[in-house]
Amino acid sequence: MWRYERPQKGRSREFFQWNIDLVGVDSPEADAELAAVGASLLQRLGLRPDQVGILVNNRRLVDSELAAMGVPSEKRPEIFRLVDRRDKMPSDAWEENAREIGLSPNQYEELCALLENNDLWKKSEELVRFFDALEAMGLREYVRYAPEVIRGLDYYTGTVFEARDFDGEFRAIFGGGRYDNLVGAVGGEPLPGVGFAMGDKVIELVLEKFQRRPSPTDLIDAPVLVTVFSSEMLNVSFALAGELRQSGLKVAVYPVADKLGKQLKYADRIGSRIAVVLGPDEQAKGVVQVKDLRSREQMDVARGDAAETMRRILERK
Repeated sequence: MWRYERPQKGRSREFFQWNIDLVGVDSPEADAELAAVGASLLQRLGLRPDQVGILVNNRRLVDSELAAMGVPSEKRPEIFRLVDRRDKMPSDAWEENAREIGLSPNQYEELCALLENNDLWKKSEELVRFFDALEAMGLREYVRYAPEVIRGLDYYTGTVFEARDFDGEFRAIFGGGRYDNLVGAVGGEPLPGVGFAMGDKVIELVLEKFQRRPSPTDLIDAPVLVTVFSSEMLNVSFALAGELRQSGLKVAVYPVADKLGKQLKYADRIGSRIAVVLGPDEQAKGVVQVKDLRSREQMDVARGDAAETMRRILERK
């Protein structure tokens, strides 16, 4: 993904983004399912619920409260944006902004009281069902009600949520919510939807802060690296990788011909356990050279036996 803005800590012009959406279902339980995906991520990364969590609110609930305060419907989107900026502005500037929008002194006091009411969610059937579903999934401890979370974008229609570190050091780890009118608004068939997005920058900073950033070996996705002897033998290496993948092994191929030492360093860096060498001599003999990068052992193995040999190496502790 790319965006046009000034780069800053936790925010850059180029980034990777994880998008999770559930389209076609309008229920609090669907909202809870999406929050559970986020909570499961935080849990599996080893982040504790006292360090990070998902803060939840519901725009329909807040809209009904604003209506009860006498705020006209045309002004409520401005109030939503005002609430979203509360932790980004000095308190006196935030109060002045509220006056400029047109809130009376009494409405301003009521709004402040609303934003301090951590039991307000109990008035919303949607949020009661939402939290009941999370309780059933065993992830309630990662999710809490936060009346100040509202999300500034106007397309949100119901439940909204943001994941944050509780020290408040970083911006939201991820955020999203229900957007029942968005698909229709951009020209599609009207469909309810709920989703969230998470960029790679903030979660990386959070993992570093709590010393939970995975090492390459924690993220190992290719325990076997097939090296490339020469550009002429690139397709030979690809063919070998294909055979090993067909046997069920996860295999990467070094994408270009390069010095073997450089390729082995790359294997070490990505956490591969095994490096495979197939040059003209090995090809002529019908063998491959298998290197155990942990024990530093290496052996010539008949090509037909290579997959089983590697599987035995990978099963060793």
